[in-house]
Amino acid sequence: MALYVYSITAADHPCRLDGLTGVGADPAPLRTVTAGRLRAVVSDVDEEIRPRRRDLAAHQEVQERLMADGTVLPLQFGYTAPDDLAVTQVLQERADAYLEALERLDACAEYNVKASRPEEGLLREILEESAQARLLNDRIRAGDSDPRLPLQLGELVAAQVRDRQEELAAGLVRALIPLARDHCVRAPANGDVLNLSLLVPDDRRNALIEAETDLARQAGDIDFRFTGPLPPYSFV
Repeated sequence: MALYVYSITAADHPCRLDGLTGVGADPAPLRTVTAGRLRAVVSDVDEEIRPRRRDLAAHQEVQERLMADGTVLPLQFGYTAPDDLAVTQVLQERADAYLEALERLDACAEYNVKASRPEEGLLREILEESAQARLLNDRIRAGDSDPRLPLQLGELVAAQVRDRQEELAAGLVRALIPLARDHCVRAPANGDVLNLSLLVPDDRRNALIEAETDLARQAGDIDFRFTGPLPPYSFV
């Protein structure tokens, strides 16, 4: 029977798994496979595991339970192995890398920061601050029929929007990364200007909360979404 693999921990992690069940239509109890100084948290599966809501929630619940008692290397959803022996071999072969990662993640959690800004505010700011954009806009509104004007204004505004979004994101990253042991910047989506993951030590969480409050107070029309503490997926 195949195994679904949730996390890797140190062998001395308590791994309190009571009351938890694994992924799958007929979920099996969770258990551990130990090799030397490492341990993997697994459950038996007899089907292909797909990202159904119930299974995603079960996977996340395991990570949160383990995090409450110590450092974990959380695997992304969907990792399987053919049997206990295969898991044991991987733990042995990659022991140094896993132990190094556990040390790097010790007493840390991941926090994700997303930020967005309404385009209307950006456009208004550009027209107020850019003489060239204001001139082109005034000519169009005054009835100038030059067909090049809308294209020139569109290109100018698009470049200004991109530059201002990048400047905003860079400033936020500079403000937040001193609070983190490590950070990861990903391409934003869905209209966001920032998608930042921070690996934050426990003793800096209060400072992060204060920084979040200060940024929200100073943000104007910028919308911040802070999420965490999370399993440190981005840093495994």
